[in-house]
Amino acid sequence: MTTHEPGPHTPVGTYVKVAAILTVITALEFAVIYIRALTPILVPLLIVLSAAKFLLVVLFFMHLRDESRAVAFVFAGPLVVAIGFVIALATLTGAFLVFGR
Repeated sequence: MTTHEPGPHTPVGTYVKVAAILTVITALEFAVIYIRALTPILVPLLIVLSAAKFLLVVLFFMHLRDESRAVAFVFAGPLVVAIGFVIALATLTGAFLVFGR
């Protein structure tokens, strides 16, 4: 029977930096809603910002960067499907201004 040896612990400062980055990304998400010049690219921009936050949370706070690639695909697959659904629904309702009507 093999035992899983834990790797070196990530310093607390790294988690504080990641939390600060997540805070900045969240502030950007709120800010871009109020900038009228960004209206044509609002939906893709919010998708990219949300995906970046998802990846940071999964990699650091769920410790996926220390796991095998198979476990990473368990999270990456549903993310891709969710983004596809968001784009499809936004296009269907006309909210995705990049594609036009």
